[in-house]
Parts: sequence; structure tokens; C-alpha cells
Amino acid sequence: MILLCTVAKAQQVETLLQQFDQQADVAKANQFFDELKKNDFLDEPIAFAKGTPVDSLQQQVWYWAAEWFYDQQHYDQAEQYALKALDKYHPANPEKADCLNTLGCIYVRLSDFDKAAHYAQQSVEQELQGGDHDRISSSMNTLAGIYMAGNQSKEAEQIILQALEHARQVNNPGRKAIIMGMASEIYHSLGDDEKALSYAAQAYDIEQELGRQDKMIIRLSQIGSAELGLHHYEKAEEVFRRIVPSFREMGDIHSMAIALNRLGMSLLCQHRQREAIPYYREAAGLFSKMGDLYNEIHSHRGLYECYWELNPDSAKIELDYFDLLKDSLYSHATADALSHYNAEFGNDLLQQENDAVRQAHQRTIIIAIVAILLLSLVAWWFVRRAHQKEQQHVAELMREIELLKADTNENRPASDTEPADAETTEAPLTSETDRAFLMRVIEVVNEGFADKKLGVDVIASKLNMSQQTFRRRLMSAAGETPKAFISAIQMEKAGKLLTEHADMPVVDVAFKCGFDDASSFTHTFKRIYGITPTQYREKSGRNA
Repeated sequence: MILLCTVAKAQQVETLLQQFDQQADVAKANQFFDELKKNDFLDEPIAFAKGTPVDSLQQQVWYWAAEWFYDQQHYDQAEQYALKALDKYHPANPEKADCLNTLGCIYVRLSDFDKAAHYAQQSVEQELQGGDHDRISSSMNTLAGIYMAGNQSKEAEQIILQALEHARQVNNPGRKAIIMGMASEIYHSLGDDEKALSYAAQAYDIEQELGRQDKMIIRLSQIGSAELGLHHYEKAEEVFRRIVPSFREMGDIHSMAIALNRLGMSLLCQHRQREAIPYYREAAGLFSKMGDLYNEIHSHRGLYECYWELNPDSAKIELDYFDLLKDSLYSHATADALSHYNAEFGNDLLQQENDAVRQAHQRTIIIAIVAILLLSLVAWWFVRRAHQKEQQHVAELMREIELLKADTNENRPASDTEPADAETTEAPLTSETDRAFLMRVIEVVNEGFADKKLGVDVIASKLNMSQQTFRRRLMSAAGETPKAFISAIQMEKAGKLLTEHADMPVVDVAFKCGFDDASSFTHTFKRIYGITPTQYREKSGRNA
């Protein structure tokens, strides 16, 4: 019922706006503002006298239309009216900064950080000229949020700390709470969640004193995010379960979607993937409708991580979609644009060193970067060479295991008999005794796959040996360490299962080869074979 009433009010506002667009006059402008006041959207009534110029009417109506649509989370319409309003402002009009600031906020929601930084930067510059600390802090808060969303949180930190300094110059607790909330978000993105929690808690206390219930819920969301970053997953879950229904009832879909993402993460971190999936899925759908790529990619990343162990095929779909969205969001053009705006802003506000010192630092940094790249290249070559040698070595060992098993099956049954006192047996081993010993090791390892008891100590115990004696005998018989020999047995078995059982899921192959999860199995398999288990199966199928 509440939702239907809200929709009806929104339709009335939009109807009056359309009538004004068709014929801009004082009466229609005043009707529009009266409706905004009835919706509690304005703190003070706005009314125009007869004879007010049409340009002034359009400027105010379109600006407030942009604010209205932004609040309703209709960002495309908000953009349309904000741009129309901006054209009507005189360059020296101090209120132009408000419109610029609103455009910055709109483009953040539309994930266009280039345009967001462009307008927010202009807003800050104009407010600095005016010297109003409250307005300066507000515009800086917007700019800091843009840099955070643009994946440049260190720059955002510098800006938000300056915004806090300006906010402390005036007695506006509401503004201070908003900026502290943004500081909490920025420090969360930087991984400093102790600070994030402190700022969010201070902001919450201010909102509570002011009695702003809607803002208190947002501060709780920021507290929940900090708790998540501190690995207090149950606390975070409790917070987000509490606030999601509140956001839903308020109609704040955007904040609700963010909370759904974080609720999903709190469940995922508790290994409750199936419970997390519906929350991530709902959030992804909401962000997609709003055109918010920045938050939508977090939804799909969460879904990928949930599906990793549950359904590898679904996981791959989510990963591909995540990569596609990420490439769209963080394009080179966007990164270059933000760097450009940051450089301009830094020249006026953030840089303390003179040009000569900065240039010297830049030369030092360039030299250091070149050196690091060269060292990295050399290190990469050695690692790659070692990796290739490991692959060749394990491949040879697997072939030897296959030959050993084939030879044993053809010529004689494998002996299960070990010397009565294996601990004290030091006599040289004959080839036949070596073969029997190695076959027994292979049998014990295969028996250990079921309960994943593949440790050297466990296998040595089953062979009635100490770990030291087991290592010595295996080195003597096969010239290999226990770890390498066990890994080769696992990979040899994995290759056969993938080839001979085409319908067996990869996760089941992993379990049958003694791995706890598909992730570590895939990592080990790819290190040895050079391709993933799925690619190996496909390649084997083509060669069959």
C-alpha cells in the first residue's frame, strides 16, 4: 500500500513537470514546487512571483527535477534535467556549483567517472572561490566519492580529509556525519577497517542525535561493511539482515542492493554459498536496471565465488560476465581521465612539494620502475624455467609409474609382503624388491584417496616404517622424494579419470584423487599438465 502511494505521488510530480516543459510559466512552476513540498522533498517552500523570467523558472524547475529523479534513482532522467538546468546558469551564479555537484553524483551512479570527475572538479573550484566551508566540504565529499568509485582510493582519502577539515570550520553536524560516512567507505576500500568502523560509528551517533532515521540505516550499512572487513562475519550478517528490509520499505533500492551484496559476502565468508546466491542475484538485477556497473561487477564476482565449488559451469559464466563488466568500467580512457583530474586538483590542493623536488622524485621513480621491471623479467624467466623442468620431471615419473604397474601386471602379482622388521632393514634392495615396495606404496596412496590421508607420516605408518626410513627407501627405489611420488600418483590417476570417465564432474575427480576442493586440484593439475582439467579432457576427447 505504501509503495502504491509513493508511485502515485511520483507520477503526479512527473505529470506537473511535463506540463511545465510544454509551457513554462509561473503558475506551472509553483504547482511543481508545491507538489515537491507535499512529498516532503523540500525543507522550505519555493514560490515565484509573477513576471519571473522564463530562464530563471526553467533553471530552478529543471535543477529540482534533476534532484527529484536522482532521489527516485532514475539517473538517466536526472542527467537530462541537470544538463538542461546547467545551460541556464550565469557563470558567476554561486548556485551553479550545486548543479555541477549533482551532475557529479549522477555520473557516479551511471559509472561514467570521466564526466563525474569533470563536473565535480568544477564544483569544487567554484566553491573554493566562494569560501563557504560548508559548501566546500560538500563538493569535496562528492569528488572523494568519485575517486573511490574510480578505484583510486588513496587520492579519495586525501580529498575526504580536507573535506573534514572544512566541515569542522562550521557548525553543521549533518554535513559532518555525511563526510564521516564517506570517510568510512574510503577507508574500507583501503582495507583500514578499524578507521572505517570508527568513522561510521561516529557518524551513526550524530545521526541518532539528529533523529535522522533514514541516515542512521545508511550508517549502519557502513558499520556492517567495516565489520565485514574485520572478518566479523556474523556481526556483519546481523547488521545487513536488519537493514535490508528497512531499505526495501523506504524504497531506497540502490542502498538496498548494496546491502544485499554485502549480506551475500558475509554469508560467502562463512562458507554458506547456497544462502548467498539469491542475495547476490537480486542485487545484480537491481544494479543492471539502474546502470550501476561499479556495484554490479561486485555482484557477479560474488556469484562466481559462490558457484566455484557448487557448479563450475555457472562459475565460468559469472566470471566471464564479471570480466566483461570490469573491462567496460575501468577502461583506459576512464583511468586516464581520473589521473588527469587528480593531477589538476593536486596542483591546487594536494601537492606540497615544489616542481624541482617532484621532478627529481619522478626520475627516481622511473629508474626504480625500470629496475624492478628488469628484475621481474629475470625472476619470471627463472620461475618459468623451473616450472617447465618440474612439468617434465613429473611427466617422466608418471610414465615410470605406468610402466611399473604394467610390468607388474604382466609378469607377476605385486607382493604385499614387507620384511618383518622394516625399521632395521638396511640391506641393498634388489630390482624385484624395489618393484614390490613401489607397488605397495602406490596401493597405500590409492587407499588414502578416499579419506584424504596422504601425509608422509600416514603412509609411512601404514608401511610399518618411520618417516625417515620411508624417505630413504623411496629415494633408493625410485630416486624420488615421497611428496613428488605421491603427487605423480595423484596426477596419473587424475589423467585417467578425466579421460575414461567423460561425464564425471571435475570436483568429483578432485575428491577421488585426494584433494579437498576443486580449486587446489585445478591449480596443481595445471601446474603439472600445463592446462586445466577441462581442457585436458577436451583435448583427450579430440585425440580419441
